[in-house]
Amino acid sequence: MPLINRGHAVRLAQFVTVPLFVALLSDCSKPAPPPAAIDVTTIKLTPRAATVTETFVGQTEARNTIEIRPRVGGLLEKQIANDGQTIKKGDPLFVIDSQPYIAALAQARAELAQAQASREQAERDFGRVQPLLAMDAVSQQDYDAAQARSSASAASVDAARATVKTAELNLGYTTITSPIDGVMGRAEIRVGGLVAPNSTLIATVYSVDPMYIDFGISEQRLLAFQRTLGRTADQNSKSPPPYRLILGDGYEYPQIPKLNFIDPAVDRTTGTLAVRLEVANPQKMLRAGQFARIAMDTQQIPDALLLPQRAVQDLQGSNFVWVVDGDGKAQNRDVKMGARIEHDWQVLSGLKAGETVIVDGVQKLKSGVPVHATPLPPDQTDAKTAQPGAPQPAAGATNGKPNEKPNDPAAKPAKKAPAAKASGAAQ
Repeated sequence: MPLINRGHAVRLAQFVTVPLFVALLSDCSKPAPPPAAIDVTTIKLTPRAATVTETFVGQTEARNTIEIRPRVGGLLEKQIANDGQTIKKGDPLFVIDSQPYIAALAQARAELAQAQASREQAERDFGRVQPLLAMDAVSQQDYDAAQARSSASAASVDAARATVKTAELNLGYTTITSPIDGVMGRAEIRVGGLVAPNSTLIATVYSVDPMYIDFGISEQRLLAFQRTLGRTADQNSKSPPPYRLILGDGYEYPQIPKLNFIDPAVDRTTGTLAVRLEVANPQKMLRAGQFARIAMDTQQIPDALLLPQRAVQDLQGSNFVWVVDGDGKAQNRDVKMGARIEHDWQVLSGLKAGETVIVDGVQKLKSGVPVHATPLPPDQTDAKTAQPGAPQPAAGATNGKPNEKPNDPAAKPAKKAPAAKASGAAQ
């Protein structure tokens, strides 16, 4: 193997290294290429009308809830109305064994006849004594005794008549009737069971039309609402705010609730004010105990600036958005947000009409980075139909839709009003 001279090797390394170093210097002197534009979707702020809507979680309640308890005791002989049956006032529900009360009535009537016979005899005796007293044929004592027997026998007749009336009532009470129109609940005692007077719960009857909706409003929201109205909340107001009832499946109930009652005092335990609405229930769609949401329009904003909620970023309790400046570059901007309006969010300050805000594609943005802006499609810029009071998604989240039931004739989907509506979280 031939040997390489050390000097020759050094000259060879210099010959290779110097051109390489020069080439590297020439590359470093070239300017760096500009960063590639990031694809984003944007929306141009345009003022539009919006409606601020407060929502509350409520629960339906029957206007009348009657516990059926027997007035007399005995064995339950028959159940006439079935569980869950629609009934009218006066309809028979249950029958208690009446034989003991038939016998009691017969005994009372016999005692009445006996008392009447005794009274007639006492009256005849007293009639005989009266002329004898005028002739001094009887003593005053005998006269007074005859008179007392006549009066006592008359009182006995009255007592016997009262006993007969009581026996007749007790016999009538063996047939238990409904005191109201409504729906019968589940029977608590089956046929053959023993019931005690005025204590045993046999069943419950619920009225179904109209229905009540009970909900509570916090003290803070009450004060804010009154400031918006410019007056105190009053159940007798001639111009109460319009209410809408949203059922648990997301559909708006077709009947319009009316304000029925406002508690005069705030509950010290919960810090809320009890409010009650009344709504017609002609098709019996509502049942006692259902949960629902009450939507109430509280404010009209003629020129609101609205952004999709996913365009708003949150950083330690502060909000900011990304905007596109005049050079086509992204810049972050601190904003103050107001009411959440369906899938949008009202901008109170930090932006003005006409500015371009980035909605999607904010994950890779930095201040000064060029962007390739694509306007958000029109069908995504408008506030989609959202149920008042539904949980609002965080920035970047998508909104689900309620399951639709188009074949249900008694309920209709919550329609979107011409103006967007804001929903407050229920407290």
